[in-house]
Amino acid sequence: MPKGIVGAGPAGLLLARLLYLEGIDSVVIETQSRAHIEQRVRAGVLEQGTVNLLNDAGVGERMRRQGLVHEGIELRFNGAGHRIDFRELTGRAITVYAQHEVIKDLVHARLADGGPLLFEVEDVAIEGFEGDAPRIRFRHGGEACEIACDYIAGCDGFHGICRPSVPVGALRFYDKTFPFGWLGILAEAKPASDELIYVNHDRGFALLSMRSPGISRLYLQCRPDESLAEWPNDRIWAELQRRFEMGGFRLNEGPIFQKGVTPMRAFVTEPMQYGGLFLAGDAAHIVPPTGAKGLNLAAADVRVLAHALSCRYRTGSHERLRRYSEICLRRVWRVQHFSWWMTSILHRFEYGSEFDHRRQLAELDQVTSSRAAAEMLAENYTGLPFDLPGEEP
Repeated sequence: MPKGIVGAGPAGLLLARLLYLEGIDSVVIETQSRAHIEQRVRAGVLEQGTVNLLNDAGVGERMRRQGLVHEGIELRFNGAGHRIDFRELTGRAITVYAQHEVIKDLVHARLADGGPLLFEVEDVAIEGFEGDAPRIRFRHGGEACEIACDYIAGCDGFHGICRPSVPVGALRFYDKTFPFGWLGILAEAKPASDELIYVNHDRGFALLSMRSPGISRLYLQCRPDESLAEWPNDRIWAELQRRFEMGGFRLNEGPIFQKGVTPMRAFVTEPMQYGGLFLAGDAAHIVPPTGAKGLNLAAADVRVLAHALSCRYRTGSHERLRRYSEICLRRVWRVQHFSWWMTSILHRFEYGSEFDHRRQLAELDQVTSSRAAAEMLAENYTGLPFDLPGEEP
């Protein structure tokens, strides 16, 4: 029987591709349209391991042509910039390539493979995963459908139906909400830097990123309930220029064609499996975006799950499937720690004192003046290796 995958985000589509390469059949269902998932703009920083995984899966050709390889980032505080050289510190780099572009590549590969990929399904429900007869029920094109599965992969995001379908009390949830959000914009403007710039400023955090050589992606710290009506474009640019000011540095301004406010939160589900249901990506965990880890953590999850399923069908052993959650959660909590740490040293906290701000600056000074501290940041930012103890093939 096929494996049922609920959700055609990066986790579900990459899992389907990895299973296909192992000769394992799967069916992917998605409540949204193809146009929606291919156009929804999300984060776009890929760790070295994620880049390697996409290349190994045969879906990296466009990424290699269009992705922007970055060998470092800049940390800016106290009016000065400090570069963290990833290549020199770790031998690795990151690639800026938008998540919706990754999804386009994975959808194209899925359709070329001939694997079932159903969009705009409705009334999705999962059943039988507590025992040995998992099923996915849904409506597609007005018809009632059912998929009998060996296993179900819940890759349907934080608001999906898979995690809430687990009996109450079987899972534990760990949640943290931060007292600020990010106001993010996309603008038709050449990025003012070749690499990402993270800013700790008296007025709050700011970030310069990019989507292409002609599109800037910029963020500034704001209230989590900020109204966009209070932020006309002129005010956004003025505030961004103020937070990035340093020695004559100026952002390139241009028409803003997208803006929104992202609340900051962290969330972890334990365990990430129940019976024949395996949660992956945002269905299992959320990280604050400061460390750029969401898509990368999803990729790490499905790499483990695909290998576990391959072992199950090649050898008959359930051992790797049994340990799926254990293996993934070790990485999840290390990534949560890094994302929390990056968030804590770069943002101004509403009830923080001047003592707290001075402590932040001291920690940033250590990161930018100590090779050992810089290596720690570079190792985590470019991505923990896939051969952590317990993750070996």
